[in-house]
Amino acid sequence: MSSEAFFYPQKMGRIIFQGMEEVIGQSGVESILRLASLEKFVQNYPPSRADRSFSFDDVGSVQNALEKKYGPRGGRGLALRTGRACFTYGIKEYGSILGLTEMAFRLLPLSTKLHTGTKAFADLFNKHTDQKVRVEEKEDQIFWHIERCPLCWQRKADEPVCHLAVGLLQEALYWLSGGKIFNVEETACIARGDGACTIVIDRVPLS
Repeated sequence: MSSEAFFYPQKMGRIIFQGMEEVIGQSGVESILRLASLEKFVQNYPPSRADRSFSFDDVGSVQNALEKKYGPRGGRGLALRTGRACFTYGIKEYGSILGLTEMAFRLLPLSTKLHTGTKAFADLFNKHTDQKVRVEEKEDQIFWHIERCPLCWQRKADEPVCHLAVGLLQEALYWLSGGKIFNVEETACIARGDGACTIVIDRVPLS
């Protein structure tokens, strides 16, 4: 455990487990939870509440257990898919707060949607969780800097490991743009000794 404790809301913990269950099934989630020494969540996901008491330690342990069980490559693929699945559950919980489900937003040009959308997602994390996100925009790319990151919390790695966040952003951009696919890549990671976890988004879609 870390000397300082940081938290997600209970409902975000629930969303992570629901996303994982969609990808690896209930028994898969149970084996990951046991591997992460989180038996307390077996068939007992956190409630859909806003109180911040789902710890970063637990988030990091679950991500680590995925790689332990399935290997770095397998764990990466499953975490990406889990992130994409999490977006669907997340938008049901947080869509109205984000203000991105209104028809007026849908009619904006793509560049405006990307600017407004990435800012709204960052604000959601900054206001409702202990995760800290800073968005930096350049002409052809958007940089999503996670300055306090639960996904690699207390982890050490040789390469970036916050694959769930990459998957979440991939799906968010797909949804924001009405079905376009963007290149999204993590280029720096606190687990590797970098100052922040940086995810780079190309503004021009691949398709």
